[in-house]
Amino acid sequence: PGEDVKNCTTLVDDHILDSFGILSLVSEIEDNFEVEVSPAELIPANFNSASALWEMICRLKEENE
Repeated sequence: PGEDVKNCTTLVDDHILDSFGILSLVSEIEDNFEVEVSPAELIPANFNSASALWEMICRLKEENE
């Protein structure tokens, strides 16, 4: 609450997004975008910002085509 998650680039680094939040996001991403997020993708760089998340989703979708 109160965080500008659209523009924040340190969601993981600043502990705004914790490990439970990441796992919840992964579940939602896999269900909604029909991709599989492998353990290798579970790095802070992929979850530090909304744009990084979107880039990961797009990359995973391309790999599945």
